[in-house]
Amino acid sequence: MNVVSLKKENIMQKSEEAVTTAPAQPVVAVVTPLSTTAAKATAPKRGAWVATAKRGFEWLLPPVIGLMVFAAIWATVAALTQGLPGPVKTWQSAVELFSDPFYINNPNDMGIGWNILSSLQRVATGFGLAAIVGIPMGFVIGRYAFMSRMAAPIISLLKPVSPLAWLPIGLLVFKAANPAAIWVIFITAVWPMIINTAVGVSKVPQDYMNVAKVLNLSEWKVVTKILLPYVMPYMMTGVRLSIGAAWLVIVAAEMLTGGMGIGFWVWDEWNNLNVEHIIIAIFIVGIVGLLLEQLLVLVAKRYSYE
Repeated sequence: MNVVSLKKENIMQKSEEAVTTAPAQPVVAVVTPLSTTAAKATAPKRGAWVATAKRGFEWLLPPVIGLMVFAAIWATVAALTQGLPGPVKTWQSAVELFSDPFYINNPNDMGIGWNILSSLQRVATGFGLAAIVGIPMGFVIGRYAFMSRMAAPIISLLKPVSPLAWLPIGLLVFKAANPAAIWVIFITAVWPMIINTAVGVSKVPQDYMNVAKVLNLSEWKVVTKILLPYVMPYMMTGVRLSIGAAWLVIVAAEMLTGGMGIGFWVWDEWNNLNVEHIIIAIFIVGIVGLLLEQLLVLVAKRYSYE
């Protein structure tokens, strides 16, 4: 027997002794209660719900407080002013008014719904015409320096003129109140579209235009693939400004032209000394203007190139 085999036998004997002498380790099973596991699983969900509720509360609380403060100030001023109705009386009149908003007694006595629709129709017509004229003109003015220099003095001269100053011109040219009111809306809405669109086109990086020249793109491709995506935010800003200004001006224009519309309705209620309806009309104008602006915001997000 050689030395290597002796060493192997000694190592094997020591291993067997270590195995026999080593104490057996007990096996411990750890059991987690089901209630603790369920609590850990529902804790994140409960925390997320609390965070969402907190964000909603923080978002809702300031407007509610603002409306309550506004109503308190309104009620105080109404109590100190003879003939001015307070929030409660105005609300009661609004409930009665909107219980039948589309009645028709005669051409001069129609519900508030018909008057709102008539004003919206005039605004939509004038605004649409302004978009058809103003947006392409803005592209041309911003695209070509010669056209920009040519149009600059005309825009600078006519833009500051009050829209109502154009009403007599509209009555003289169109010989009717309704087209004259649409003309006033057109003049009001066209300037923001022209200016904002032209500014957006003028700010397109020159590198983009150089690439278009290298690729030998047509003018239509330049407008649709380069200018329009870049100019869209500027253009939508002009559209939003235009619709807001148009909705504000229509009330004054209808007061002067008469007929049917929210402006004429306000003036008619003033002649009847129905102050509650005048206040209701103020809120109607504000709410409709807000809805129109939010609608355009949604359209801008829908067709955004970002």
